[in-house]
Amino acid sequence: MSEESNAGTVDAVAPPVKKVGLVKAVGVLGIIGGILLIVVGVIAWIAVTGQLKAENITIPDDAVAMQGQQVAGPISAYIQADIINHHALEASGGKTYAELDQDDPVRATVMDASFLRASLFTSVVAYGVALFAAAMGVLAILFGWALHRLASVPVVVKRSSLTEG
Repeated sequence: MSEESNAGTVDAVAPPVKKVGLVKAVGVLGIIGGILLIVVGVIAWIAVTGQLKAENITIPDDAVAMQGQQVAGPISAYIQADIINHHALEASGGKTYAELDQDDPVRATVMDASFLRASLFTSVVAYGVALFAAAMGVLAILFGWALHRLASVPVVVKRSSLTEG
């Protein structure tokens, strides 16, 4: 074909269609969800700390660490639960609640100790869940940001010339 026959035509390349609206929306939702997870995790952490502090529990001098400090976090709650167990076993001669006779007067003390330990361990678990929620929030923000950024990258079309051999 000669150049003259192409004189009336225009060579046009249409940009490729890139439908990324849903991907961008998912990215934004991921960021918003991540922020909410972090906020909920922080609120839960503060709430559990407030409840523990309101109990005014002081770690005794014979605990393995943090002696004399107020129970106000996951580590101090764990240490307090451990020393309660130590004291209960000491009072019962090394027997657990289930191993004591039903009419043993120490059984009520060991039962109370078991309830206190369970409550303290529940707070330790609550701290773990709060931390997990906040960490998942950070990941959700990173994934959401990455999705949104990838969807915003323009499509590049390169034209290559074909040569006949």
